[in-house]
Amino acid sequence: MRRITTSDDTAERPGSTGGQRHPSTALRISARLACAAAAIAALSLLARENGRTGPPPGALAGDAPTVMSEAPKPFVPSVGVAVRPAVPTAMAAPRFRLDDPDALEPARAEGTRIDPASGRREETLNQGAFPNIEAPYLRLTVGDTGQGDPTPGLFVTLVRRAADGPGLSVIRTGERGRLATKFGLIETLEATFSGPLDRVCTGFAGSAGAALRFEGWLCAPLGQAPEPRAVACALDALVPLAPGVPGFDGPRDPACRPAPDTRTGSLAVVGKRKNEAQVRRNTQARP
Repeated sequence: MRRITTSDDTAERPGSTGGQRHPSTALRISARLACAAAAIAALSLLARENGRTGPPPGALAGDAPTVMSEAPKPFVPSVGVAVRPAVPTAMAAPRFRLDDPDALEPARAEGTRIDPASGRREETLNQGAFPNIEAPYLRLTVGDTGQGDPTPGLFVTLVRRAADGPGLSVIRTGERGRLATKFGLIETLEATFSGPLDRVCTGFAGSAGAALRFEGWLCAPLGQAPEPRAVACALDALVPLAPGVPGFDGPRDPACRPAPDTRTGSLAVVGKRKNEAQVRRNTQARP
């Protein structure tokens, strides 16, 4: 019988050194073993993932398992958002009001501002509206101050206050002066504010004691500059909510408050009823 010679037989042919296989044959076997091990590892990992996710709802037993991708996690910044520290209620409560019962509109208080570095408070009172030229408009800011603090000029103060709050601008200035009030002499400056319209107002600034400073302006109706007495009475209406505040110990100006009504209620009611009865009788007597 004829023998068929293969490559393996040739590698193990007698006369070869030590009867070992050819190096290329050993490399091929090692590569096959590595591929087989990688395939087994991949199949094991796939089976583990399928067992973790499970088959989708409604899938049959013979269906091929599908790998479900996880939803992407939302991005969370590493730096947290700065949280404004809580302000005690006693610190944020208003301290002043405008005692003017005969005003056309009640005063409106803005939120109290507190400087986080120094702890100083500042609050603003408004009466009227700047666009309503038929009524007066008052804006008054009262804030804490300290000894040695630089005091800016009145023009700079008005420009900063106008732009910071109501969004106005100072386009023209007029005469400067000083005015006597219950807080003593204050500085005044005639200024034209521009916004939805232009109004001529009187800016003012002064101190209430050594710890408080007030700034603001008053605009008269119909675009006219207010009288000095109107500015003094506007500041006379500024009173603290708590008694004993330094700087508010002086007496109020009686000329700024209307005279009390000396009529009795009974006489006024009787006169009104007589007039109504007379009108009713005249109406009934007409043909």
